[in-house]
Formats: sequence, structure tokens, C-alpha cells
Amino acid sequence: MLAVIEKVEGGYVARYDRPLKHSVEKVWAALTENDKLAKWMSNLQVEELRKGGTIKFDMKDGSGSFIDMEILDFQEYSVLEYEWGKDRVRFELYPKPDGCLLVLKEFISTLTDHTSKDLSGWHVCMDVLSALLEGRYMEFPKGEWEKWHEKYKLAVKEMQIIEYDS
Repeated sequence: MLAVIEKVEGGYVARYDRPLKHSVEKVWAALTENDKLAKWMSNLQVEELRKGGTIKFDMKDGSGSFIDMEILDFQEYSVLEYEWGKDRVRFELYPKPDGCLLVLKEFISTLTDHTSKDLSGWHVCMDVLSALLEGRYMEFPKGEWEKWHEKYKLAVKEMQIIEYDS
């Protein structure tokens, strides 16, 4: 299911809701433990897991360059929010009787040509994370990303039209 994109004060928010048949603790580990994180978002590495701490983004461009991203909000087993370029990303976990609900929000200040790429990337990363939690390792599926990218390009374009008409 496509993320819901909404206009909010100061920009936009894209929200992905993923019901998972796994405990909050297991999903939290996948979000915060580097050995598990590397299997679904290989660019990220947690340095200091606390509010004000750092997550490093490996550019993976052969330069050895990393971008330090500050952890803006942290509540163990519940909330992890950090910088994402000029924007921010927030993971929220809600316990449910049969597992948990993972909510991923990307707060976007301005819609750009890159927005649809980010959104389709997060969409596919959530699929890869779900597979990992099920015990299946999955390479990043470029073909799936391309399919979702087309859908997110349309969704972003619709938001831009709405904004223009307002």
C-alpha cells in the first residue's frame, strides 16, 4: 500500500503503516542494532543510540564519506526520529495483541524531483525489513523500487498540483 502523503504546516508528511506479526522488541532491534539494520538499510549505522546521538549515513559512493545525522527523538522500544538531509524520519512502534504496528513518517519540507525516489526507497526498505523479520534475507529489489517509484512520482505530482491550486 502506498504511503499517505499529506500537506501539513511547514511542508508534508508521508506515512507508512506496517502491521507486523512481531514483538516491539524484535522490530526495535531491527531498527537500532547495526548487525540487523545493515540487512535492510545498509547505508545506516547507529553510533550513539540516544536523543542527541548520531546515526551515520554511508554514501557508498566509493569515497568513504559519511553524513552524521542527529537523533532528534528517542524513546526506547517506542520512538526513533532522526535527521534525513533537510528533513527528518520518525519510526513509531505500537504494541498489538498479535505483534505491533510500525509507523514510519518522513517529514518533508519541500517536494522535489528527489522526493519520489526517497518515498519509493522507504517503501521498498519496509518490504525488505518485513522479509528480514520473517527470517528471509532479501537484496534490495531494484525492479520493485522502479515500480513503486512510478507510483510515488504520480502521488508527489498530485500533491504539487493541489499545492499549486491552493
